[in-house]
Amino acid sequence: MAETKSIKKMVIANRGEIALRILRACRRLGIRTVALHSEADGDAKYVRLADESVCIGPAPAARSYLDGAAVIAAAEVTSAQAIHPGYGFLAENAAFAEQVERSGFIFVGPRPETIRVMGDKVSAIRAMREAGVPCVPGSDGALPESPEEAARIADKIGFPLLVKSSGGGGGKGMRVVHARAQLQDACALTRQEAAAAFGNDEIYLESFLAAPRHVEFQVLADAHGGAIHLGERDCSMQRRHQKLIEEAPAPGISEEQRREVGAKCAEACRKINYRGAGTFEFLYENGEFFFIEMNTRIQVEHPVTEMVTGIDLLQQQIRIADGQPLPFAQEDIRMRGHAFECRINAEDPETFMPSPGRITQYHMAGGPGVRIDSHVYANYVVPPYYDSMVAKVITHGEHRDEALARMNGALWEMVVDGIKTNLPLQRELTADEVFVRGGQDIHYLENKLRERA
Repeated sequence: MAETKSIKKMVIANRGEIALRILRACRRLGIRTVALHSEADGDAKYVRLADESVCIGPAPAARSYLDGAAVIAAAEVTSAQAIHPGYGFLAENAAFAEQVERSGFIFVGPRPETIRVMGDKVSAIRAMREAGVPCVPGSDGALPESPEEAARIADKIGFPLLVKSSGGGGGKGMRVVHARAQLQDACALTRQEAAAAFGNDEIYLESFLAAPRHVEFQVLADAHGGAIHLGERDCSMQRRHQKLIEEAPAPGISEEQRREVGAKCAEACRKINYRGAGTFEFLYENGEFFFIEMNTRIQVEHPVTEMVTGIDLLQQQIRIADGQPLPFAQEDIRMRGHAFECRINAEDPETFMPSPGRITQYHMAGGPGVRIDSHVYANYVVPPYYDSMVAKVITHGEHRDEALARMNGALWEMVVDGIKTNLPLQRELTADEVFVRGGQDIHYLENKLRERA
């Protein structure tokens, strides 16, 4: 029997492992599913497992998964009540969320106005400062176009600093400035790039932190004023701002810090009228947290939080969209043990060039505390049009050493033949002595790769 009141059928407006993950959550809630797919994804596992499927366009994402009108039309013809955008594609597109609601469907995510506010870095930082969340020292709002005024603000912040695009993300639209003489050119170039890439030339300044870690807090908030945090994740093992390994909880974060910063995140959710699952991303340096952005969607790395809390985040996200209150309070949340996630990508482990093609042999790892989130199978063809991630290996243990030992075993057991993957790199990283100790900064992997090259 369905555990949702309004949602009986859900459109899954995404692909890959997250589409399969949403499908599984829906099935456990008694919700029928409609898998949307491009012409390139017709043989995908989640398409075969869904109750219904609709092809919404050719392989290029711009003509299929990013076509909001086609997604809504699919919901109409299948008589669905809700649309789940997953992550990426249309997940943080305020205009799409607005159109979904205007068309009479439930958008499984925050309200459009919340996505809009938090999607703009300047307005997001302003909202977080007002909510008492610690932010990176920087300009108070968008940087004025006057070079003299910009220089005065930069002097007040201090060098080195970052010039950042208000609409940027994933490392795009930002520059490090080490001296006053570089500021004017850096601002001009960042404005040009921002206008071309994001349609918004607004920029701002932030103090440059030399060796921070990336630590983020998971939150859930309902439409009835309920808001909680589910602890933090460390996502510092990155290459070009793309995460490779995540873990929960973050090494070296005290219970007192977790309670203090987590409570501020939950309170910020109440103040901005947030609804759904979300993530507050911070830089962490010298024992201090500094907010950088909020992701208004489910995260790729959500499984590590699920493993240490025992809470199915996708089911809770759907229940919230259905209008239900959170079934637990903050004091009910317990962190149990430790968890890791390694992203397995179809790419050359040395050059990082994508490696699409047919998987000739596929063997998933197993054993106690091992979870694999993947949409691929033997003889599956990895298309060249989308993100290269083919699997997520997640392990859990009573303590960090046990979870890491299980990860090492799982990575060595896993087989993906026919294409190149980053499995060799992941095996190397999980045995790396610095990573084994924990607490490496966000530059560690790039420095390691540079030295090896």
